[in-house]
Amino acid sequence: MTTIAGKTVVLTGASRGIGVFIARVLAEKQATIVGVSRSQEGLDKVCAEVNALGGKGIGIRFDISNVEELPMLLKKIEQLAGSVDILVNNAGIEIYRAFPDYSLADLQSVLSVNLLAAMELTRLVLPKMLHQSSGHIVNMASLASKKGHPYDSVYSASKAGLLMWSDAIRQELAGTGVGISSICSGYVSQQGMLADTGVPVPNVGGVSTPADVARAVVRAIEQNQAEVIVNGNPITENLTKLLFAVEQFFPRFGDVVNQWIGVPKLNQMRIENQIRAEKSRKKSSLVK
Repeated sequence: MTTIAGKTVVLTGASRGIGVFIARVLAEKQATIVGVSRSQEGLDKVCAEVNALGGKGIGIRFDISNVEELPMLLKKIEQLAGSVDILVNNAGIEIYRAFPDYSLADLQSVLSVNLLAAMELTRLVLPKMLHQSSGHIVNMASLASKKGHPYDSVYSASKAGLLMWSDAIRQELAGTGVGISSICSGYVSQQGMLADTGVPVPNVGGVSTPADVARAVVRAIEQNQAEVIVNGNPITENLTKLLFAVEQFFPRFGDVVNQWIGVPKLNQMRIENQIRAEKSRKKSSLVK
């Protein structure tokens, strides 16, 4: 079992949502957590909480969508905390749209944050991990990486890419002492991108808490698990795995299930809410 205590963990998207819960459970394991986020205020709060829980919190304000600047981020991390032992690629964004309504900027934004930044940051930390014959990468994927979500296609593509890339390099890393895990969570209550849209989850879709996801991250690191599905409870998780297996033989069966659960309709509602929120932000900025 991998020990987290005393390890240096880089956690992207640390200042809000599930990132805060991941920081908490890692702090309880007495890790040094280097939180990366665009919000300095959020980072300050998380670091204070990490320190209170027995870990060590270091916050670095940085926008990881600036992928070409990630080498500078890593240099700053190493100056403040030394070599990276564990990397948790948690930062993510989600833009709900019918596919023709996406702009090129939307595509680039989602893919840069959800996929390219995770790949590049991993590429940068891997050489030292390999030299030390130890380390762990955690990639926060999604059930949308297993079955595409209509009106959320670019997010689905980014997470599917993250999952398959993780699968490929896990095989490359076999025997090196460096592990890689993918966390595939379903709908998560209370926090994060789902809560931001203000639309309820499907009744039978399975709902997890942010704490469930955070605990799954710790288990994945400690037990070097390749892939973890987090979806409500053991019954719904096993049913989800069975559904994905059946879809390999009957892809359209998954389409029917998504329709039955109500994924398309709910994502269309999220489009409306997201557009209203964007208009409200623009009005607020004009008033200021």
